[in-house]
Amino acid sequence: MPPSLFRHAVFEISVADPKTLPQAGGSEVAFAGRSNAGKSSAINTLAGHTRLAYVSKTPGRTQLINLFRLRNGAALVDLPGYGYADVPLVVRQQWQGLLEHYLTQRQALMGLVLIMDSRRPLTELDRQMIGWFATTSKPIHCLLTKSDKLTRQEQAKTLAETRRLVSADFPGTPFSVQLFSSLKKTGMEEVERVIGNWLHQEEKEPPAKGDKAGGSNTSINTEVPAQGGRTGDDSSPSNEYDR
Repeated sequence: MPPSLFRHAVFEISVADPKTLPQAGGSEVAFAGRSNAGKSSAINTLAGHTRLAYVSKTPGRTQLINLFRLRNGAALVDLPGYGYADVPLVVRQQWQGLLEHYLTQRQALMGLVLIMDSRRPLTELDRQMIGWFATTSKPIHCLLTKSDKLTRQEQAKTLAETRRLVSADFPGTPFSVQLFSSLKKTGMEEVERVIGNWLHQEEKEPPAKGDKAGGSNTSINTEVPAQGGRTGDDSSPSNEYDR
């Protein structure tokens, strides 16, 4: 697949309630990760756009679900970063409900791209997210970001160890892992190949039509990792960058 899946992505909408997301849109791929793991930088790199996704020097400022429409009609969905503790409990609970509803009940969602810093992969909160989302039986593709900060030997060791641990701790979970660097723009074709396969598979099935009606058997009680940033922050696109 040529590296063009995410090119020309355009911002469409930011919502605080997943029920207000477009109901007649195409398939969706969600991006999630710890605050300051490089999620927004990864999205911008894939899209070839330095200011598409909001990138902040203050970890965890994104508080809304941000949807970017691709040229093929699918959507890239940027979820609030998790693991930023300096947030009021009531706000964390609000984000938890928002993410639980979207990730477990959104029929258009094809899979989750999990962003982890290659120098600190599989933190406890990352493990919580994997274990929680795995109950949906949808695939997870992990980007080990900032891999340019590791030597080649360290990269190979981190990649192999992450794959080994996930296989051992989450058997049966459809999980894949790769190295990625926004700075060096490495790993882009692999991301596009994986996600392109998700979207191609969806074309063979009946089109999704938004949220499930009523309850969902995939909803569970496991707590979603604490989300987001400070109350009152703007989550619109910015020219600031995470590191």
